[in-house]
Amino acid sequence: MPPEFSFQSRRRFFQTAAALGATPFLAAQEFTSQRPPLADRKFTSDAVEATIARVRKSIADPELGWMFENCFPNTLDTTVRTGEINGRPDTFVITGDIDAMWLRDSSAQVWPYLPLAKDDRKLRTMLAGVINRQTRCIQIDPYANAFNFGPTGSPWSKDRTRMKPELHERKWEIDSLCYPVRLAHGFWKTTGDTSCFDADWRKSAGLIVQTFREQQRMKNQGPYSFERISAVASDSLPHGGYGNPTRPNGLIHSGFRPSDDACIYPFLIPSNYFAVTSLEQLAEISTAVLHDSSFAGECRALAGEVRTALKSSATANHGKHGEIYAYEADGFGNQLFMDDCGVPSLISLPYLGCCKIEDPLYQRTRAFVLGDDNPYFYKGSAGEGLGSPHAGLGMIWPLGIITRALTSRDEREMAACVKLLKATHAGTGFIHESFSRDDATKFTRKWFAWANTLFGEMVLTLLAQHPRVLA
Repeated sequence: MPPEFSFQSRRRFFQTAAALGATPFLAAQEFTSQRPPLADRKFTSDAVEATIARVRKSIADPELGWMFENCFPNTLDTTVRTGEINGRPDTFVITGDIDAMWLRDSSAQVWPYLPLAKDDRKLRTMLAGVINRQTRCIQIDPYANAFNFGPTGSPWSKDRTRMKPELHERKWEIDSLCYPVRLAHGFWKTTGDTSCFDADWRKSAGLIVQTFREQQRMKNQGPYSFERISAVASDSLPHGGYGNPTRPNGLIHSGFRPSDDACIYPFLIPSNYFAVTSLEQLAEISTAVLHDSSFAGECRALAGEVRTALKSSATANHGKHGEIYAYEADGFGNQLFMDDCGVPSLISLPYLGCCKIEDPLYQRTRAFVLGDDNPYFYKGSAGEGLGSPHAGLGMIWPLGIITRALTSRDEREMAACVKLLKATHAGTGFIHESFSRDDATKFTRKWFAWANTLFGEMVLTLLAQHPRVLA
């Protein structure tokens, strides 16, 4: 069995992180809060503020504490719009510098606040509002990935697909329906609150299962197609908008990846694993809360079909790493060896509850993902990490660095990831979408709330489980 990392790769990574340990941008006295003034914050939570104060006292490194203070509340400070619809909480969550709500991003942005919601009624109501809003979004169109606050139209209104004025974008991505399930399940498990599971939520759950069934495409191509007039090939699907050909085998087709880039092979493996986990969570909610054994059986049956198909299509023998997970497949025997930093990804599977970190198959895959054989793993003078075709070659995504830390078994690796994140925020105190492997001051998306909040989640996880890493 190949080691998790080769000796040379491990030494190089730790040496790089050590060299980047000190900030090249700011002196200690310049670590002043980058949060909006209190009066300008979109939402405040006593539990979040108390957590920030506790963590800053618990971390000796002033720069890391400053970054946590800026990043962890960024979703609440800048992206949420709360209210009520029909007497029920409603929360609209934008991504940051794009004034639209992605089902994936909104779920991931608020996820780290769940542990605080049980004892903070205001925060719990805000989170319930996100679930309620997502429930309505899915009923508007289960194939859409991003939504407007209202029926305001979209810059992508000319896309060749079934656009509606409520949609910002209509790229079909499996994970767009998985993340709302994850959030609703996590909210219930953490708070015990079942108020979100009303008739509308049950209707949306049915649409999720129906959409997954349609995109197995066992009898026909299904109702979804997408084409965009663009010079960027990954912004559109080929062959009349249905994507590259497949041999249906029970896996769910995805038009696009979590990066919003088109799949090369439509069986996106990490998203199919995520779908299995989501279907099992739907079944649990249906049994324990809704007492609907019939729908729970539908969910488990579909999860079983996808799980069986994954056994025959998800892995392949790599010439160097042995049997590992493929990133995409087509059912004809063609598979793509790579990983993308967007979550779900192969490296993120344990984080999403899809496999165990100790799984030898996952560990072999992880060694491939974090090495030179992955075409989207970059190394340069500014650091190393997973990238994505979405932002261009040579651009490292902090999402990948954070996910690496959250799925590591090695505290030295966790510490190296933290040092790398400290060295590449370009003096802003925030986490960006991507940065150049040779110059961290060249970055994309100054305001990207998912990355900021996930950084906060990483700090809290390490502080609770591996406090020596942050000592």
